[in-house]
Amino acid sequence: MSKLYIRTFGCQMNEYDSERIASVFAERGYDLTDNIKEADFAVINTCSVREKPYHKVESELGRLKFMKRNKPNFKIAVCGCVAQQDGEKFLDRFDYVDLVFGTSAINRLHSLLDLVEQGERVCDVNEAEDELSIPVFAREKKVSAFVTIMKGCDNFCSYCIVPYVRGREKSRKPDEILDEVKYLVDNGVKEVTLLGQNVNSYGKNLDETITFAELLYKVHEINGLERLRFVTSHPKDFGDDLIFAIRDLPKICEYLHLPLQAGSSRILKLMNRKYSYEEYRDKVLKAKEMIPDLALSSDFIVGFPGETEDDFEMTLKALEEIRYESIFAFKYSPRPKTKASMWEDDVSEEEKSRRLDEVLKLQSKITEEINKSYVGKVQEILVEGVSKKDKNVFSGRNRQNKVVNILSNYKLNIGDIVTVEITEAKKNSLLGRVVEYAGR
Repeated sequence: MSKLYIRTFGCQMNEYDSERIASVFAERGYDLTDNIKEADFAVINTCSVREKPYHKVESELGRLKFMKRNKPNFKIAVCGCVAQQDGEKFLDRFDYVDLVFGTSAINRLHSLLDLVEQGERVCDVNEAEDELSIPVFAREKKVSAFVTIMKGCDNFCSYCIVPYVRGREKSRKPDEILDEVKYLVDNGVKEVTLLGQNVNSYGKNLDETITFAELLYKVHEINGLERLRFVTSHPKDFGDDLIFAIRDLPKICEYLHLPLQAGSSRILKLMNRKYSYEEYRDKVLKAKEMIPDLALSSDFIVGFPGETEDDFEMTLKALEEIRYESIFAFKYSPRPKTKASMWEDDVSEEEKSRRLDEVLKLQSKITEEINKSYVGKVQEILVEGVSKKDKNVFSGRNRQNKVVNILSNYKLNIGDIVTVEITEAKKNSLLGRVVEYAGR
């Protein structure tokens, strides 16, 4: 049987797309392998949201080039956002790449692979997709799974390449989403995360009138589903209907990822985020007040063009004021076609590094303090696996999406939901012991 190697860069949507790609190859007789040396076909699923992952793709392709020299029938495909961005240029630049396909071409992958098998070098970055339709596909058995509900973005933040590589917003029909979640639950999935670049905009381009909150109510009704999450929300569209859904639907976990990006309202305006810091703060504080035990996470960019020291200090102040459980923070890098790429990148790399370091150090301190507050609390944990270091230690996540390592006198199974008392706080995780286990 032929072997397929997939390397995925970037966000959860890329991870989901890689699963779809793997299912197409499986239908053609390929088994997945983690060992590139035994692969017959390699797929590199790329991310271009920042400059750094773009360079990682170039590095990965350099490694594959040497493999192909020793294994002429070895095939290489590049897909995802970099492929969508560069298209035919990729084939011109890397003459050993056999296939380039964009973010809308996965439904056409079978026919593209037919051409590659005939010896052609192929590029498909066509976005001519009237609607977003993803048939249910087979995938590896897991207790947690992603489900894409929409793709693209209409917000055009001044730094963001997503509208240019994922296209404008398109929502999946609710019946198709419900069918996929039911299929996953029937195959052992306990927790589903609904994905979209801006899930709050779900339904705006559908003939059927439905909001994202209304979709959550429909998914929540599916028997056998234990937990429901979603990502990502845009703060400007985050409203009371979503707060009520998180508060009132017991399967929705008390976890909200709401990217702030900067603490300065002046910088947020330059970023075209369409909200001020004060508006954002009021929304998240209201959500924290109305949803007990709500955990928040966020994204930040430091060193955006024009960001002064005073602006940066406002980001530090925002971290202190809102107190996220975790954040993702990055140095600004100009991306092609974006409005900000036309502005002077006037914060030096050295200064960007200093600001990023300060943000991460402050957040590390806040995370450590929050982690300590969990000690002594009893938490519901979904068991996801076994520790690589100790087979007697299980690993899972609480409803706040925090990793919890579990000591247990019971023989646990992956997919079990157990009650755990937190006994120790680590830097990036918690340790606990099972206090209640219903068994299977």
